[in-house]
Amino acid sequence: MSTSETLVPLEQVVIKFAGDSGDGMQLTGTQFTNTAALFGNDLGTFPDFPAEIRAPQGTTAGVSGYQLHFGSTEIYTPGDMCDVLVVMNAAALKMNLKQLKRGGIIIANIAGFDAKNLRLANVESNQLEDNSLDGYEVYKVDVTKLTRDAIADLTLGTKEKDRCKNMFVLGFLYWMFDRDMQTSINFLNEKFSKKTEILEANLRVLKAGYAYGETTETFSTRFKVEKAKMPAGKYRNIMGNQALALGIVAASHQSGLPVFLGSYPITPASDVLHELAKYKNFNIRTFQAEDEIAGICSAIGASFGGQIGLTTTSGPGMALKTEAMGLAVMLEVPLVICNIQRAGPSTGMPTKTEQADLLQAYYGRNGECPIPVIAAQSPSDCFRAAFEACKIAVQHMTPVILLSDGYIANGAEPWRYPVTNQLEKIEKKFAAPSEHGEKFMPYARDEKLSRPWAVPGTKGLEHRIGGLEKQNITGNISYDAANHEQMVKLREEKVEKIADYLPEQKIDSGKDSGKVLVLGWGGTYGALKAAVKECIAEGMDVSHTHIRYIKPFPKNLEALMKRFDKVLIPEINNGQLIRIIRDRYLIPAIPFNKIQGVPFMKGELVEKIKEVYNTK
Repeated sequence: MSTSETLVPLEQVVIKFAGDSGDGMQLTGTQFTNTAALFGNDLGTFPDFPAEIRAPQGTTAGVSGYQLHFGSTEIYTPGDMCDVLVVMNAAALKMNLKQLKRGGIIIANIAGFDAKNLRLANVESNQLEDNSLDGYEVYKVDVTKLTRDAIADLTLGTKEKDRCKNMFVLGFLYWMFDRDMQTSINFLNEKFSKKTEILEANLRVLKAGYAYGETTETFSTRFKVEKAKMPAGKYRNIMGNQALALGIVAASHQSGLPVFLGSYPITPASDVLHELAKYKNFNIRTFQAEDEIAGICSAIGASFGGQIGLTTTSGPGMALKTEAMGLAVMLEVPLVICNIQRAGPSTGMPTKTEQADLLQAYYGRNGECPIPVIAAQSPSDCFRAAFEACKIAVQHMTPVILLSDGYIANGAEPWRYPVTNQLEKIEKKFAAPSEHGEKFMPYARDEKLSRPWAVPGTKGLEHRIGGLEKQNITGNISYDAANHEQMVKLREEKVEKIADYLPEQKIDSGKDSGKVLVLGWGGTYGALKAAVKECIAEGMDVSHTHIRYIKPFPKNLEALMKRFDKVLIPEINNGQLIRIIRDRYLIPAIPFNKIQGVPFMKGELVEKIKEVYNTK
């Protein structure tokens, strides 16, 4: 560092990378995230993909963003407002300026603000020149020209050279935040090991970006964010879909059962299929089916055959799988259905997040068709949630719906590796033929009301399968009215009985009783925790609890809620959990809903909590 530079210490920083979908902003953000994680910062991320596969270049519809919040303190969210905004063109600035704090830093690629880009972004004047950004610290950098200059002697075409400009931005940000480039150098060496000229170009441009910060006199301030104080252990940076896949692998190992994934690609669930395909050596089999129905039906076959059947999808795929889910309920086999939720209905907004499939998971099948529902709450928590889903499915002989969402599926945070011997075993119990020659009864039940798991092909365990109603105990086809009612009641009782084996609901932040309880589920966890902590720090009598087990609820949930004067339920939907809570417990809970395809910001939650707190 030169003597003229100032190194400013910061506890936490929020950076937003934004540009055209071809500018590599997701890769830039991911690389900076990985470096921050390896350095030891706590962090949270929010990739913001355009909905169109390839919108016209330079338009607002094609803007792709990646937000990173990292610090030396505990980080619960990707951050509300940005401290630093990196924009590659006029459209990116137009779409993201409202998210930048007053006085924040803008790093803008000059080449993205020419007449053509201004026209495509539908802006009347160049904001870099019209004084409209006077409230911000603006750094205008000709990233495109500097990138081309750094690799002028290489034989790559102009388009190929311009694809490297995200590396210039990354190198410059590494300089600005006093970070080492080695992690990204290693990544590039691995990624382009067989494309030597492309490798050379990216490495040169990365280093050129760093050198630009060092040598230009425009920038006199750098920032230092120290390591976070985190529990001892080995950590990695992990995204929600990766963690979910690893949770499935762990469940397979701890149960001794193979896993079969039958799936059809759909945003934002496809990465679970991609990730699990890497683990064939752990007895994981993956099958990309021709459609959603084939995906779940193949998984049901695997469950019937003595494996953990798994299928992954999003809301539209759940709609197609419903009849097969009913079959799995009728068969009472261990099947895990992962729904990575997105904004709907219909195709909706495929790349935007929502919590709008809860009622679909709860009720969305024909007939009386109960299925346990559990929800992951953060990227790293997807590991535990997936493990729990498999455990419940195997030990209670039932399909289970696991809810995640696009926000936590694509978001990332540090994850401490679990130690295998600290993971509980998942006990499985296959039926065996009677030693005394008694006829096998496929719907005889144990203390959990679970029927026996009979592997097909086992002599003496022959029994009927199919979607027609079964006679109690024998499993024969039955049209008897009283038997049908009994079986409906038994299936519901079995699912509700799972609550006997679940941990009690606990307060996450705050006291066990008080004035306001903020109750959440799923991906709202980080924002709710941060907001409640801020309110508590201001002296407010507020607490937070987050539900993982939604069907059945933990047995003490009602008693816990009734210890508070008011219950506030924020959801990224039009009010779904609140309907279930009001119906089940007759508690006048207060809704707070957001349906904009983006997660809650801490600030808006704090404002709502204060409004509820101060209302008589």
